[in-house]
Amino acid sequence: MSSTSDARFMALALSLGRRGMGRVWPNPAVGCVIVKDGQIVGRGWTADGGRPHAETGALAQAGGRACGATAYVTLEPCAHHGQTPPCAAALINARVARVVVAIGDPDSRVAGRGLTMLRDAGITVDIGILQDAAARDHAGFLLNRSQNRPFVTLKLASTLDGRIATASGESQWITGPAARQAVHAMRARHDAVMVGAGTVRADDPSLTARGMGDVPQPVRVVISRGMKIPETSQLARTARDVPVWLCHGQGADVDRWTNQGAVSLPCATTAGQVDPHAALRALADKGITRVFCEGGGMLAASLLTADLVDALVVFSAGMAIGAEGTPSLAAMGIDRLTNAPRFRLDSLRQVGDDVMQCWGR
Repeated sequence: MSSTSDARFMALALSLGRRGMGRVWPNPAVGCVIVKDGQIVGRGWTADGGRPHAETGALAQAGGRACGATAYVTLEPCAHHGQTPPCAAALINARVARVVVAIGDPDSRVAGRGLTMLRDAGITVDIGILQDAAARDHAGFLLNRSQNRPFVTLKLASTLDGRIATASGESQWITGPAARQAVHAMRARHDAVMVGAGTVRADDPSLTARGMGDVPQPVRVVISRGMKIPETSQLARTARDVPVWLCHGQGADVDRWTNQGAVSLPCATTAGQVDPHAALRALADKGITRVFCEGGGMLAASLLTADLVDALVVFSAGMAIGAEGTPSLAAMGIDRLTNAPRFRLDSLRQVGDDVMQCWGR
């Protein structure tokens, strides 16, 4: 099959895999397409909760037509027995003739073993088709396995002059309904939504993905050294309905929250705050691969200063508050431009009356 066809079918597999973002952790959101004689005979993506895997779904749809076919998979098929048999074995048993893989799996239980299993069974294996796109889609899983931290998307919503609240603390609403709905969609594509204690005290947010239909809700994460947050907040009161995880300092009083169903994740502290590296490690250890951070300014600044922001989404509203308003970022101690974190503009578009900018590393 031509490289053009390979790229076309892999692009479809990648688009299918994205359907699992925010729904399959700790598993990767994989897509699979099975093609025979130029016709698609099976499609699959990792199901909610991580099972069944993409290959299993595509092979079930293809049935006997998988024999002699080509399977396009966005991540190296697994080679280990977990809750289900290895996907590499499933492809072998289905007698596919060729497997095209976008990118290898760094998980120590796989790490080339899946490709070796396929080749040892006489299956032609090609790897690297649309690998850059696959690396972006699987960035959270890859970071979890290689650096023990999740992919972090930082969202900022501010006025034209970079303010997120008036001097009195009023912040609802700076951006319009279209921008807020876009944020709900972003929450749904991440495993967890993260805020600092100041945001919980000021806004009493629910941090759920609303208006998206019946979708799995992200884990709601609160970063707070001392947990000086009212246990009457929406997050505490709904912790048994939608998970709430607390990344806090040693000795913090969390019983008021854990008694209502929240999960305690003690973390190391630095400079009087929860160490952002420690917090992300704690989340990665629990299987989180993608985090959507919604601030506030202290948490956003600490993540940027620690070089832990992988993507930046900035909503700008057509209003100005002035210097007495609350800035979107707290102090970062930068005295030279060469020390400032820089990002690459990926996209820019109007969302309702606001502007959304997406920046990447």
